[in-house]
Amino acid sequence: MDAVTFGVLGAVTARRGPHPVALKGPRHRAVLARLVLARRRVVPVARLVEDLWETPPPRAVGAVRTFVADLRRALEPDRPPRAPATLLVTEGPGYALRAAPDAVDAWRFEAAVAEADLLPAAQAPDRLRAALGEWRGPAYAEFGTEDWARGERSRLTELRLRAVERRAELLVELGRAAEAVPDLDAHLTEHPWREESWRLLALALYRTGRQADALAVLRRARALLAGRLGLDPGPRLRRLEAGILAQDPDLDPPGEPPDPAARLWARATEAYDRTVAAGARARLESTVGLLRSLAVTGGGGLEAAREHRTAAIQAAEETGDAELTARVIGAYDVPANWTRSDDPELARRIVAAAERTLAALPGDAAADAARCRLLATVALESRGVRSPRGPLAAAEAEELARRLDDPALLAFALNGVFMQSCTRAGLAPRRDAIGAELVALGVRHGLVNHEVLGHLIRLQARAALADLTAADAHARAVDRLAERHERPLVGVFTAWYLALREAVRAGSSAGSPDRAEAAYRSAAARLDGAGMPGLEQGLLPLALLGLRLAHGRPAQVDPEADWGPYRPWAEPFALLAEGRDTEARGALRALPEPPPDLLYEALCCAEAALALALGDRPALRRTYDRLLPAAGEIAGAGSGLLTFGPVDGWLAAIRRALEA
Repeated sequence: MDAVTFGVLGAVTARRGPHPVALKGPRHRAVLARLVLARRRVVPVARLVEDLWETPPPRAVGAVRTFVADLRRALEPDRPPRAPATLLVTEGPGYALRAAPDAVDAWRFEAAVAEADLLPAAQAPDRLRAALGEWRGPAYAEFGTEDWARGERSRLTELRLRAVERRAELLVELGRAAEAVPDLDAHLTEHPWREESWRLLALALYRTGRQADALAVLRRARALLAGRLGLDPGPRLRRLEAGILAQDPDLDPPGEPPDPAARLWARATEAYDRTVAAGARARLESTVGLLRSLAVTGGGGLEAAREHRTAAIQAAEETGDAELTARVIGAYDVPANWTRSDDPELARRIVAAAERTLAALPGDAAADAARCRLLATVALESRGVRSPRGPLAAAEAEELARRLDDPALLAFALNGVFMQSCTRAGLAPRRDAIGAELVALGVRHGLVNHEVLGHLIRLQARAALADLTAADAHARAVDRLAERHERPLVGVFTAWYLALREAVRAGSSAGSPDRAEAAYRSAAARLDGAGMPGLEQGLLPLALLGLRLAHGRPAQVDPEADWGPYRPWAEPFALLAEGRDTEARGALRALPEPPPDLLYEALCCAEAALALALGDRPALRRTYDRLLPAAGEIAGAGSGLLTFGPVDGWLAAIRRALEA
């Protein structure tokens, strides 16, 4: 069963895996919040009564016990009757919540802030950004007036404010001042009394070449402090203002002075801020263009682009202008070559917004380009989801793009077609053709990102078709493009491809399973911080499982490893290793069909290995039928990342077992 996690940085919540836990009424939530606040310590019943009611009713103790019983049923629904609770426990005169150290968002936030203090300066800002991402609203939001929550709310809020300022300070010190400006601006809107934030914002503006804006910020701070609080700015603010007026060299960015590109960027963004009104709709479309560029720069950029994309879509929808919303949604034509979403919930929200906008667009031909981009978005964001809507949207987008004869539109639509090309095994030739057309479009029309995508797709497809010579050529071509056009994420995929090649060679005299395992582990290290959780989660243990099975070794599944979405295929192996064959058979029979993504054949082979070990004939027939269209291919190699060995070997083993 999924672990229960708790949220207090915002409304008080509990979740079991991705699903919210129903907490009934406000008193139930108050009891839970009070126990979280106690940090695993016992809270006596008498104290709970005192905290829950200003004037306790006659049966307050009984009511508290009822609240606790209701919470236990919600938090541990599978606990047998009369079995002792393990999460919300009775101890001595009261109750304690024995949540794991990482099960409460406030505890994770504090641990991450403390961890950031120990990291090298270059790594700390990203850790602090992740920590601040835990916040959904004011701490213990619905209990802001309660005496028992007031101290903890104040402590957490102050820790958050300091984390925002510390992150900004680090960015400024690291020469990344432009990144600090938007967050500090938003921070000061909510907390205008923070002198240190005013100082950091002014310094960040100055270091990005915006001297006039820096002075304006300092004067705004002076007016606010004097006009509302009757205070003069502190000495640090006064020294900074004097230093800016004197153009003190000590205020210049650390290290080398900005190169011409950096200066040009600072001047252009300053001019944009000055000339385009803050509420102008053009800003929304410009923002998406920036996010599109940000997404291909690496891990932090990709995560930031995902984070801000939905905000841009929401802002566009709030205007009520369907055509503007269509442009904002459809402008994010960032190529994607992995068929599992990094954030399924975010993808669902984007698909829903795209569908709403499709319904609101006018039905005339003038809206066809916008309609095509929305349909391509639906196809892309429905990746890995077994539903007829994704393939239908992809086909319609492709048909519209070909009719409109727009190369960029066709490239975007073909990316959606690729994402929907894993509905069954054996579709590598179709993906190869998509990749070839994308490469041709990219070369002919200067669509570099889609040229890169086309080579990566062809690398995957040729690897699946056992044509490693052609796959090697595409790997070299895409690495050259990545170096020339600064696409750092490409190296993650080509490093995994080299590990895949090592795994394919492992059975020959020139190869070694141990070398292949080392190559997989080296490639996995490159995923750290790459911003692609949909790719990273569970990938390394699955690759190692495929390596062992492809070369006739025992599975040796580590149930404690991060199997991510592949855990249902891993757990039966662990049960088999423990001699729990009946449970393993039940787990095998409960396996769903693998999702429609690039690891479809790999997971079919994992299921086949289980069926062979257990002699389960229905499962053998099922996996045989699923794998048969991929005869002649290398199982799993269509991912470009890992392999379970030749499909023909698995088909032969299944046939022998069925004949026996």
